[in-house]
Order: sequence, then C-alpha cells, then structure tokens
Amino acid sequence: MNDRSKMRLSVPTGGEALVSSSGAHQLAPRSSSAIPPMQYLHRLSDLKQMDVQSAMDQMKQLLGTRPQSVYKTSYYRKQTKNHWARDDPAFGALQVLFLGIAAIAYSVAFRTTFAGFLSFFLYTVLNYLGLGWVLATLCREVANRNLVVHQSSTHVKQTVEWMYSFDIHCNSFFPVFMVLYVLQFFMLPIVLDEGLTALIVANTLYAVALSWYWYITHLGYRSLPFLQNTEVFLFPIAAFILLYIGMIVGYPFGLGWNAARVMARFYFM
Repeated sequence: MNDRSKMRLSVPTGGEALVSSSGAHQLAPRSSSAIPPMQYLHRLSDLKQMDVQSAMDQMKQLLGTRPQSVYKTSYYRKQTKNHWARDDPAFGALQVLFLGIAAIAYSVAFRTTFAGFLSFFLYTVLNYLGLGWVLATLCREVANRNLVVHQSSTHVKQTVEWMYSFDIHCNSFFPVFMVLYVLQFFMLPIVLDEGLTALIVANTLYAVALSWYWYITHLGYRSLPFLQNTEVFLFPIAAFILLYIGMIVGYPFGLGWNAARVMARFYFM
C-alpha cells in the first residue's frame, strides 16, 4: 500500500482540514482568503456587486424570533471561502442610508437648519462607524485572549477576524436603529415630555435597544465553534437593567434622567 492510500481527510467543526496518516494527525495548512480591505471598499462604489436583497433579508431575520440564523451564512462562508466575515458591503451601506433618512426626519421634527442636519448626520455615522470600530476591536481582543478553546498542539489556533467582529457590530446595531431611530421618532411627543411616565417609556426604549445590541453580539460570537463561555457578552445587559431600575427608584430624589431628553438636548438643543 503506497503513502497516498494511507491518507484520509476529515473536516472538523471549525473548518480546518485535518490529515491523518498512520494514526498521526496534523493540520493541513489553509491560507486565509478574506477579502482585502481595499477591494471591500471598492465594492461600495459599484451597486452591481452588492446583494441588497440578501442584506434586507438578514435585517428581517435580526428582528425576528431566530436572529441567530443570520450567522449561518458566516459558517457557510467559512467552509467555501475560508473566512467568516462578509465580503459584500451592502449591509453596512444600507445602514448608512437609513441613518441619512433618519437624520432628515429628526431634523424636520426638531426644525433644525441644514447645518444642523449635516452635523447630526455626520455625528450619527461617525458614531456608528467609530464606536463600532472600538467595540469590534475590544470584543475581538476579549474573545481571542480569553474565550478560544485550547486544542491539541496538532491544531492551529483559530482567532476571530476583525472584519467578522465588525460584522457582529453591524448586525447588533440594526435593532438599535429600529428602536432608537424609528420607533422613538413616532413616540417623540411621549418620551420628550416631563414626568415619571415619560422617563419610564424613554428609558425602556434605551434599555431594550442596548440589551438587544449585546444579545445579538453574544449570538455572533457564540456561533464560532472555537469559542467558549461567550455568555460574557451578555453581562452588559445586567448593568443596563440595574441602571434602568436605579433611574426609576431615584426619580423622586432627583436622580432619574430621561435618556431621550438627554440625547435631544445633546443633538438639537
């Protein structure tokens, strides 16, 4: 029997090619085929290269009862292209477009000038991208340093791609957008009012939106088969709940703040 007949190939959960020969196992190296950043940016200028319908379908899934199904495409992408992150910028491009529409709506509602609209739009986009960069970097570091499953020495240690972490941020931000930019817009007369009722309604919106963000984030990292204890990404939700309760309890003592009124003053007043 020749050497080739002794070889067999199996694919473990993480997508690595594992070669077995004479009972010994070793990892067959696979080069990363993640899309280069410049090519990713180039696709933003060509609508024909963006799958808008697929991005819209993923947004619907994120608002449904099974948001984790969005991350199934990442697993399939890993098996076919050897990277977890999206190579289609349509999802992020649509979110920037939606932020622009929201900026127009809020600027009309608050009767701001064109300069005020431009300032609000640029701030929200920079907040979306800048805060996303920070959170993606921090979460990736936490995952790679503390949550990677330690396998045998015959396996190459897998790490979370930065672009995949940013994808998780984009996914997590969409429910935040729907709650704090869309739903809140139609509730402005209520949430901007004074009193305990307005405070409870406004702070409930913010607590739900921020908790939703970290729940989707948790699902994104949990979908990676080489990570463990991803429940740590749910810990911020406990902080939001405590802060939410504290705002209500502290209201009679002058320690409760209406999050919607605070943000309105910051942006428009």
